[in-house]
Amino acid sequence: MEEIERWYDTQYDEWERLERHRIEYDITRRYLDEYITGEQLRVLDIGGGPGRYSIDLAEQGHEVTLLDLSMRHLEVARTKAKERGVALKDYIHGNALDLSGVHGEFDVILLMGPLYHLVEEKDRKKAVEEALNRLKRGGLLVASFISNYAPLQDYLAQLRPFDSVDQLLDYLNHGVNQVAQGFTTAYFSGYPEARNLMASFGLTELIFAGVENILGSKEAEINELEEPEYQKWLEIGYRLSQDEFLIGTSQHFLYIGRKS
Repeated sequence: MEEIERWYDTQYDEWERLERHRIEYDITRRYLDEYITGEQLRVLDIGGGPGRYSIDLAEQGHEVTLLDLSMRHLEVARTKAKERGVALKDYIHGNALDLSGVHGEFDVILLMGPLYHLVEEKDRKKAVEEALNRLKRGGLLVASFISNYAPLQDYLAQLRPFDSVDQLLDYLNHGVNQVAQGFTTAYFSGYPEARNLMASFGLTELIFAGVENILGSKEAEINELEEPEYQKWLEIGYRLSQDEFLIGTSQHFLYIGRKS
C-alpha cells in the first residue's frame, strides 16, 4: 500500500489521465447517469482518486464522501471541487481494506480503483465486503477492473517496441504487474474472473461492460475527431460495451450491481 500511495502522490496525475482517456470517462459517465437515479443520494467513492466522478455526482446534488489512499489526490479533489463550485461531504485519507473510519450507510458506493491494485484475491474480496458493509439494502455498487488485455492494448495503440512476446502475453495467465514493469503494483483481471468475483457476493448484476472495447487501440485518433464524429464513435463503443464477444478486449471493465 505504501508503494502505491507514493506512486500516486509523486509520479502520476490521475486527473489528467481521464482527460487523455475520454472514451473511458465518457462511457463510464453515461452508465453512472443511467443507473444512479434519485435525488440527494448518499454516495461513497472508495479509491476515487482526485474525485472526477465524485465531483460530477456532487454537481447533481448528491452528498458525496471521497476516500482515497493518496493525500495528493484528496488535495486535488478539494481544489477541483472548489473550482466547480461544489463541496464534497468529506475527504477521507483511507484504505479500501479498512473502512472502520467511515460511518453510516450509503445509497451508492463506487469501488472504481482499489480492485486493480490488490494482487491477492482475498484482498479483492475483502475490499468488496467492506464496501457492501456500508451499502444500504437495495443500494448500488459500482466496481471497476483493469482488463488483462490492457497491456496488449497499450502496446498496440502506440506500436511501442517490446522485448518478448511471451512476457507480454503472460499478463493473460497471471495478471500481476510489478513496479519494474512500469505503472505501479497492479492486478489485471480476466473477464470471467472479474464477473465471477462480483457474482459471488449475491448481488443482482445490472450491467457488466467492457468500457473501451473496439475503440481502445484507436483512442488517440478518435480523441482528435471533430465532436460530431467523436460522438458517433462513442455511441458505437457504448452499444458494443456489453457484447460478450468484445468485453474481454477492453482496457477496463465496469460492473454495476444491486444489493439484495
